Amino acid sequence: MHLSDSQFSHVTGKRLLARLGSARYQPEEAEQLAAALGVPKPRMEAFRELLRDLERRGLVGRVRKTRYVLPGDADLFVGRLHLTTRGAGRVVDETGGAEVFVPATETGTALHRDRVVVRLLREPTRGPRGKARAGTPPERAEGRVIRILERATDRMVGTLQRSRQVWHVVPDDPRFPGHVLVQPRQPEGARRRPQPGDKVVVRLFPWESRHLNPEGEIVEVLGPAGALGVDTLSILRRFGIPEAFPDEVLAEAGRIPDRVEAGDLPGREDFRGSAVLTIDPDDARDFDDAIHVERTGSGWRLQVHIADVSHYVKPGSALDREAERRGNSVYLPDRVVPMLPERLSNGVCSLKPDVERLVRTAVMEFDRLGRRRSVRFYRGVIRSRHRLTYREAFAMLSRPPKDPLAEALHRAWELAALLRRRRFEHGSLDLEFPEIKVRIDPSTGRVERLERIEYDESHQLIEEFMLAANEAVAHAMRARQIPVLHRVHEPPKPEKLLDFRAFLLAHGHRAGDLTQRAELVKVLARVKGHPEETAIKYALLRSLMRARYDPTPVGHYGLAKTDYLHFTSPIRRYADLVVHRALGPLLEGTKGAVRERPRSSDMKGLGEHLSDRERAAADAEQAAVRQKKLEYLAALAADENATGFDGFVSEVRNFGFFVSVPEVDLSGLVHVSALEGDFYVFDPARAELKGRASGRSFRAGAPVRVVPQRVDFFKGEVDFRLAGGRVVRP
Repeated sequence: MHLSDSQFSHVTGKRLLARLGSARYQPEEAEQLAAALGVPKPRMEAFRELLRDLERRGLVGRVRKTRYVLPGDADLFVGRLHLTTRGAGRVVDETGGAEVFVPATETGTALHRDRVVVRLLREPTRGPRGKARAGTPPERAEGRVIRILERATDRMVGTLQRSRQVWHVVPDDPRFPGHVLVQPRQPEGARRRPQPGDKVVVRLFPWESRHLNPEGEIVEVLGPAGALGVDTLSILRRFGIPEAFPDEVLAEAGRIPDRVEAGDLPGREDFRGSAVLTIDPDDARDFDDAIHVERTGSGWRLQVHIADVSHYVKPGSALDREAERRGNSVYLPDRVVPMLPERLSNGVCSLKPDVERLVRTAVMEFDRLGRRRSVRFYRGVIRSRHRLTYREAFAMLSRPPKDPLAEALHRAWELAALLRRRRFEHGSLDLEFPEIKVRIDPSTGRVERLERIEYDESHQLIEEFMLAANEAVAHAMRARQIPVLHRVHEPPKPEKLLDFRAFLLAHGHRAGDLTQRAELVKVLARVKGHPEETAIKYALLRSLMRARYDPTPVGHYGLAKTDYLHFTSPIRRYADLVVHRALGPLLEGTKGAVRERPRSSDMKGLGEHLSDRERAAADAEQAAVRQKKLEYLAALAADENATGFDGFVSEVRNFGFFVSVPEVDLSGLVHVSALEGDFYVFDPARAELKGRASGRSFRAGAPVRVVPQRVDFFKGEVDFRLAGGRVVRP
């Protein structure tokens, strides 16, 4: 029987893993394994590729360079390396469920986010006097990187410098080990030769020895480091986020009509008579979702309408391939890098008011207690009546309704509040944060101000309805056993919760057994409104697993949901588009587009790719926002009349204390040298700094008012001084 390539890989892979797992197996080379499994010579290259793929996925390992084993049989572990700025790291498997600590001396030439093979060490690495190396995490496996399976990237971004006759690039990422040696040649297509102080993109050459500096070639000159917009360009290149769309993608988008046509309507449910509305940020242009709520005799009916991107972006098309490659839109302070060309994202797919738009719709019936009693899915068409901003919606919710629109909004909030209360009663974690919005002056491109956006009822209303729709779709998909990407969030590791408990106790907060969800919920309720609330929530987030995309529906710990996926944002997330295509068999009035139904074998790799792209987008967004915040604080540091910010002490050390400033959502150091008029001594038992003469002390949780003193853009750090103190220039 002739097997297709995918069938060959599936069947042979299962037989191979069974052979490696047999009790009598001795490590064999590829040729020996092929002979034992009866692999024909024409399939030998496919067999080698299968071995490489299994090794990349951590399912097989190699000993003596060429002989294959199961990783666990040879104390091997495969995963992605996450480095710290101090050089040490941890290797995490794809699920995030297991990790191995790697000391800085054992990372070899591996770089941040590389996929590596680690050999587990029988004994922890020791310091010079036989003591366990400082910083080695207790109760954690430790290992040494022995092989790099896949580089995360062959590019790095940094600032070009010259030391005598040696040209080198200082990386923007402080986790990159050392400077990269380069030649100052003019890259192809560049307008000029690179100069010292330029931000450049470097293609890295193969790096084999930790004892030698890495080398590379400059492939792009972004411009002088301080020039307007270069900081954002650097971040986009650093995280591999493409801006310009390929010509074939733009051409394909250009052939799509800019309005709904008559031929699009047959087979669609007509929701144009519903008073549908959208609620989005002030500056939003890509409107994914719209809602309508009405009372029924038994409770509520909720319509959630989502842009039908799948109608325009067909599987395998140039638009589809590019959207999959990007994974999601990226939102930076001074620009948006969309997943889809603007003709779609801000045009025919965007649910703008007073125009017809195609949608995928979930109509949910809830009883008076907020329990979902039924759900139906449609291909539909809507005509949104109103486009509200969050600010406008909150203003309407803050006063009695005086018109039909306000009445509709209050009615929607009644249902949303009911769903929200039920969600938290069932153990959902309250991890909502205010957003610090960076406002850019369009005339100068510089930071104008930082604006704190509270997570008020207008945001909560939309969130609850999107959560309800996502859960309803996920439940239906699992019930029908339709292969799709679920949004999964595994429970946290007990040792991480122990670390979080220690953090709480150090800050004077009670905490019981945090492995019990109810206790976590109590902690979050107790700190509600506390000055340290945001810092505590961030500490908890660091203790939790990272949510990801996976075809296996293992549930969502943070939301306390058995079924969950992403359905509501297909304009900006490819995972949602995948769900829309799989929804065909569940749609009312149609047998469904079976040809769009994904194969389960495709889902695993796609989920890993989209999880990686989501992480890259989040890291880029955080880096860009932090860069702009530091730019804003640097301007204040130069202003002798700056009044500063209210904050609180988050951690005390012998060299000073760290202050968390909620107004800018940043922490910084007040060094002991910035504390005037006294000599401060650190008391480790009480975790406080205390002035010998004044008796003034600083402990975790103490309120302080601080002014920026110095900003280090390379390290991404800010130093503060106490307000009212003497200005000390660096």
